[in-house]
Formats: sequence, structure tokens, C-alpha cells
Amino acid sequence: MNDQQRRRPAKPHRRPQKDPVRFLAFEALRAVDERDAYANLVLPPLLKKARAKGDFDARDAALATELVYGTLRRQGTYDAIVAACIDRPLREVDPPVLDVLNMGVHQLLGTRIPTHAAVSASVELARVVLGEGRAKFVNAVLRKVAADDLDGWVARVAPSYDEDAEDHLAVVHSHPRWIVSALWDALGGGRAGIEDLLEADNERPEVTLVARPGRSTTEELLTALGDENGLPGRWSPYAVRMAEGGEPGALGAVQEGRAGVQDEGSQLVAAALANAPVEGSDSRWLDGCAGPGGKAALLAALAAERGAALLAAEKQPHRARLVERALVGNPGPYQVITADGTRPPWQPGAFDRVLMDVPCSGLGALRRRPESRWRRRAEDLENFAPLQRGLLREALKAVRVGGIVGYATCSPHLAETRVVVEDVLKGRGGERVEAEWVDARPLMPGVPALGDGPDVQLWPHLHGTDAMYLALLRRTA
Repeated sequence: MNDQQRRRPAKPHRRPQKDPVRFLAFEALRAVDERDAYANLVLPPLLKKARAKGDFDARDAALATELVYGTLRRQGTYDAIVAACIDRPLREVDPPVLDVLNMGVHQLLGTRIPTHAAVSASVELARVVLGEGRAKFVNAVLRKVAADDLDGWVARVAPSYDEDAEDHLAVVHSHPRWIVSALWDALGGGRAGIEDLLEADNERPEVTLVARPGRSTTEELLTALGDENGLPGRWSPYAVRMAEGGEPGALGAVQEGRAGVQDEGSQLVAAALANAPVEGSDSRWLDGCAGPGGKAALLAALAAERGAALLAAEKQPHRARLVERALVGNPGPYQVITADGTRPPWQPGAFDRVLMDVPCSGLGALRRRPESRWRRRAEDLENFAPLQRGLLREALKAVRVGGIVGYATCSPHLAETRVVVEDVLKGRGGERVEAEWVDARPLMPGVPALGDGPDVQLWPHLHGTDAMYLALLRRTA
């Protein structure tokens, strides 16, 4: 070592700078991973707390939201890219490190953030939350990722479509292979349709409001939102779509419970059940799996217009409380109870209309809850199957002869939709209740591409809704 080297002062130690936006996004991702939380439940209170401190504005909130949801939606693709840039199996990378890496990859490949800013901000976050040693690892990996764009990386890490179509689609569109297979079976058709569906799953869904009949109108909501922020719904007469970045909770009608946030597919399911023809009386309605209360609130409002009463039943007490909150202020008679629809407290044949929106895999709402795709397993459907059949069987017992049952799921998986209905109608695995199909398609007027019927499957890429399924059944004996 020469004299000049000896005299050179050491670099001063610099404390890492905490970026509040990226730190908040990292907190949300860790909560999703460690606590099996849902981003749509974790993120809002974090954003609210940050705004209260005064160091967060609307642009910061939008970036944090994009980092969280973009990273979760593209996790499968980003995992494959990171795996190609490291010299160890991906499973050996600690989850917090992988969260920082994937969030950095999203900034590099999925946003317009400049390359140098994406890398430096991610490395700085790593210094704050992981330490200097791991920050160097993050830096090395992201510099490799920055050498190509998303299309270039996908071409490298995804097998060719001709070699393995399902695995190709799984990597390119960031879905587990088994979900790609299940969605393709339900959708049918060739490559174009399934690619459109998977792409739609990775798009940010619109915020859709419902104007509850007799309590609010779409005109009121559109006026409150203004021409630039509000659009009429595509299919539901009660729907209003909000412009990106709007705050539904700021609207008076939403604060007062006269309107709510509800996907248009859910609105269509409730309206179809309410408008299906029944023979005889029409005064007693049941929502047998009512939590968290969106469909129950719309049904209660529709029932009130006809002088009918709604009974909303929910097995989980905390979800029953959400139903109560959703129904507060409804002008018509209603009651909320905590009850298990497979062991009902009501008498057989007590209702004219019954909705059973059963617990399911949730594969129809992957665009809203992108983390669900990484948590669900194919074997989960086996656990749902007995419950779904039991709830439909009890729903058919609960309705009187001539009355209508709506069986609904937020899943297009055939094992949760038509297979369940056919098994119950044929008495497989349980007592048979005599019932017949009712064509649900005419009860969704103006909605295209509803299939061959008599049941209905909605799709994100075709209808802009969650992938809701509805079968309508009339009890015949």
C-alpha cells in the first residue's frame, strides 16, 4: 500500500434512506405472505395511516398500490425471471428478499420507472429492510434483469407454446398451471380465448358502484361523480363505473349505505334471481350465504319494492355483522341471522326465492385478489365439493314448490358450477329434490356471449365482470 492510499480517507458510513412508498408496499407484501392476508384488506389502512402522517399524496398512494398489485399479479413470471438470474434454487431465497426482488423486477419490466431509479430505489429498500449484504445481492440480480425487457425475458424463461401450451401460458400470464388448465376447460375453445381471459385476470378491475333501488339512483351517483369520473354500467341497470383512482367512500350515498361497491356480475346474479318468474306468492326471500352482504343488500332493496321480506343468513358471526351493516336503512322488512345453511333453522318450503352464493375457490375474482392464485391448490376443490352440494340441496328444500333457487359461485371451475348442479339434480351423494332448470339467459337482457344455457357463466374478458356463475332452478315437487 503506497502513501497516497494510506492517506485516502475512508468512505463515510451512510444510513440508508427510507422511501415511504416502497417501504409501505413492502409491508403490504409481507403481510400477504406471512399472515395470508388479502392485499385489498391490508393496503387501505396502511395508506390511510400514511396519509394521516402527511407524507403521502394521491400519486404516492397510486404508486404504492401499483407496486403491490403489480408484483402479486405477475409473481409467477417474475419468479421465473429471478430464478434465471441466480445460482441457487428459488426456494432457497428468503421470502422477504424475494418480495424486494419481485417488486424491483416489476418496476423494471412492468412500469415506466427509469431503469436507474428502479434499481437504486430497490437496493435502498433492501438496505433498510434486509441489510447491506442482501442489498448487494438484490443489486446484482436487478442489474441482470435490467439487461432485457419483459418480452425478451419471457421468450427466455417460458417454454414454447408448441412444446407445452399450459406451461407456456402459466409463465407468460403468471397463473399456476393447474388454474390455466381449469380455466381453459371451463372456457373451451382455442388459444385466443384463454389468452384473453388470462390477460384480463392481470388487469386492474374497475371500481363499480351499485345504486340500491328505492334508496339511490344511477343518476344520483353519476351526478355526484361528474362527467369525467363516472360512467354508466355496461349491463346492470343499477351499476355505475368509477374512473381510475376515485374514492367510493367519499360519496354521500355510499357513506349512508344507499349505494355500495359491487361488481357488475354480482349485481346481475341478484337481479336475475329477483326477476325470475315464480308461480303463486312472492313474499319470502332467502339469502342463505349472505356474507359479506353485497348481494343481500341489493336483494333486500328489490324485495322491499315488492313488499317482500328478506332473511339473510350467514354462518360466520363476523360476516353476519357485515351483512347487518350492509342492510342498515333498508326500507323493507328484513332479518339477519347467524345460521349454517347446511343445518338450517327454517322450515322446508318456507321461501319463494332462495339465493345460495356458495363458498368456493374464488377463481372468478383473481383480478381483484391476485394473491389467491398462489394460495389455492387443486385439492382445495375437494374440500369445497361436499359443502357446495349440501348448500344447494338445502336451498332446494327451503323453497316451496314453484319457487326459484339461484345457485351462484365466483368461480368458473366446472367442478364448482355445472357439475355440482347436475349431481344434486340427479341425487348423487345425497337426497334428491325434484327441480328443473330455468333458462337464466333472458334474465340478463342485453348481455352477450352467455353460452348455450340454461345456466350462465360471466367472464372478465367478455363482460368486464368477475367470472360469476349462475344456475336457476325451479322446485317441481
